[in-house]
Amino acid sequence: MGSQALQKSFSLKRTKHRRTVFFVLIDGVLLALSLYAAFYLKFDGNIAPEYLRRFSGYFPVFLIVKYSVFSVFRLYRMTWSYVGFYELQDILKAGVCSLLLLYGVTAFFWTDTLFMGFPYSILPVDFVITLVFIGMFRTSKRYFEQSLISRKSENISRVLIVGAGNTGEQIARAMRRQENSMYDPVGFIDDDEMKHGNFVQGVEVLGGREKIKDISEKLDVQMVLLAVPSTSSKNIREILIMARQASAKEVKTVSELNIISNRKYSLSDIKDIEIEDIIGREQVSIDERAVTGFIRGKKVLITGAGGSIGSELVKQVLSFEPEKVIALDIDETELHRIEMELNQFGHYNMVTVLADIRDNYKIDAVFNEYLPNVVFHAAAYKHVHMMERYPEEAVNVNILGTKIVAETALAYGVEKFILVSTDKAVKPTNIMGATKRVAEKVTGALNSFCETKFISVRFGNVVGSRGSVIPIFEEQIKKGGPVTVTHHDMKRYFMSIPEACILIMQAAAMGEGGEVFLLDMGDQIKILDIAREMIRLSGFEPDVDIPIVFTGPKPGEKMFEELLADMEDAEKTGHPKIFSGMNKSENFSQTLTKVGFFEDIIREKKWAWIRNLLMDFVPSYNPSLNADETLEDILFENCLLNEGMLKDSIPGSAVVPDVSEPAYISVSSDAGEGYPETNNEDDLACRVVD
Repeated sequence: MGSQALQKSFSLKRTKHRRTVFFVLIDGVLLALSLYAAFYLKFDGNIAPEYLRRFSGYFPVFLIVKYSVFSVFRLYRMTWSYVGFYELQDILKAGVCSLLLLYGVTAFFWTDTLFMGFPYSILPVDFVITLVFIGMFRTSKRYFEQSLISRKSENISRVLIVGAGNTGEQIARAMRRQENSMYDPVGFIDDDEMKHGNFVQGVEVLGGREKIKDISEKLDVQMVLLAVPSTSSKNIREILIMARQASAKEVKTVSELNIISNRKYSLSDIKDIEIEDIIGREQVSIDERAVTGFIRGKKVLITGAGGSIGSELVKQVLSFEPEKVIALDIDETELHRIEMELNQFGHYNMVTVLADIRDNYKIDAVFNEYLPNVVFHAAAYKHVHMMERYPEEAVNVNILGTKIVAETALAYGVEKFILVSTDKAVKPTNIMGATKRVAEKVTGALNSFCETKFISVRFGNVVGSRGSVIPIFEEQIKKGGPVTVTHHDMKRYFMSIPEACILIMQAAAMGEGGEVFLLDMGDQIKILDIAREMIRLSGFEPDVDIPIVFTGPKPGEKMFEELLADMEDAEKTGHPKIFSGMNKSENFSQTLTKVGFFEDIIREKKWAWIRNLLMDFVPSYNPSLNADETLEDILFENCLLNEGMLKDSIPGSAVVPDVSEPAYISVSSDAGEGYPETNNEDDLACRVVD
């Protein structure tokens, strides 16, 4: 074993030695040719005999100087197959240094017999020719491998790259440089006319997007690659339509690099276009100075840190140099995932906390230990249909959990508390939306008590979040259909998760307390259009290969969402995608007192009363009813469930349960369109008395 290891070691050393000898010998030949060519050009091919006689004396001096300098600049330790920009820089430095040394040597020995009358103009010519010869030799193997050998495979895809910017350049370089690359870039497309006709990594920029179809057919393009990861969803849709009209078999894009990653693009970033790339994706500019001033050097607590919005908030907050990020969630699996993901990028100023926001003792302990300056409250139950079935959980988390975290933040003097809200809080038709509206009112009420600034940020659906229609459609398409859509005209707002989070931070930075910020979600998109596009992206034709069936709206669903209600008109802010609304004047003490009624109901397990109390708390709450169900049926059933009592008729009768605190829960006539009007306090209401 020892002799084998010794032989192996010796073999490796011999291989390195042979490579060095090979480079030295080839360099010697090239340097001799360079010096002779310099004399040849100097004298127009008619070299004087005296210089020819002295050439054998010139050359060893030149060779010794250049060999010595080349060794100093590591020209004999380069990896031949991967010579690039930095290696060429070393060749240039070595050439310049050699030139200066040779000027010194010839000047010092100019009176000597050998260099007497030596023409100094030879030196710069020799310098240029040496750079050309040595540079070409050092890059020859890489050129041969990438330009000839790797292009012989029949599986190579001819690629038209859309976007001749930084990303496109990195991708084209990776296609040409990476061993066994299956891509051959044949052209660039870019809308910038200044780039037309230019070459990027040896590939020509052939024109704008309007030429995609013609160029694809002319160059036999097999794949169109969109290399503009930050472009808008509108641009992606337009390019996708043009690419589908072309002869290309595939249309792909590149992933947007993680905000906390510093690496460059590679071939592994090439991916299929997904529905997330087509909807809810807009380039957002922010006031980085304001956001940095808001975050830098502060301790930031983020609840719901394991969720879609919470985890992205953690990543983006970390990019603004906080002192510490406290990521809190009840889901240990998601906390572990985000901890592992961020630790690999060296973000050790983050701690994860496993806690339930409904546990006021644990929340107090967290605040006492970390003393956060800023709180982003993203923890909530958001699934509409589940909350219709379990309204007590929606109240427990979305209302009472928010109240616990907000009051604790107030007690510990937090600078700003930002509630992540939803467009479903506007004229809610479901338990989830109504409880989030109550949470907005709770934070608005607390804002009037102390120096802590309470802010709410309201927006619509985010693309790629857990529980959205997109993963459901994906699973249905994988199974061959059918794809189920609730209604032909069902519409929703959509926004990308990174866009939503960066705007939340911008709104938080500009908030002065008491605002409900509204994010500009653009136009609402039909769910049916999303289903059809997802089917096409999977390589099928909607209603031909995969059918679409309509199931009808589920309880609590609205045909479309809104962003403004129960508030004064929204006003413009300093950011074009953020609007500000203020809660209407309310009795804030009464608001917090009403929240206590929810605590009583949860404690006494009188859950059927939740809808009644929500309708009183949120006048615009209009619970969606089944076709054969009326509001009278709901209220009657709720009262019956609580007391096991049945009065002779409704209206005109009331159920009087026994709870510890006096309260009156009413359904006012302005509770929503379709609610019956009444002048009798007992009509359509349950009274709570001592």
